[in-house]
Amino acid sequence: MANTKQHIVVEPRPDGRWARQKNGTQRAASLHDTQAAAETAARAQAKREQTELVVKGRDGRIQRRDSYGNDPRSSKG
Repeated sequence: MANTKQHIVVEPRPDGRWARQKNGTQRAASLHDTQAAAETAARAQAKREQTELVVKGRDGRIQRRDSYGNDPRSSKG
């Protein structure tokens, strides 16, 4: 089985609400009326699970990425 890193994603829905869900899942963990509310909930989950947060805009393109923990060290020593 491939070792895939889980992401918490905030993305818009056609009905105008915002979804918080893990990548690769069909159902949203929660739906929110505003992007800010969905992002707050997703950020708390990403910190708790020490994973990456991906925030998409209304056009579906990635606006921001934030990583919480388990980042490899970039410099030797």
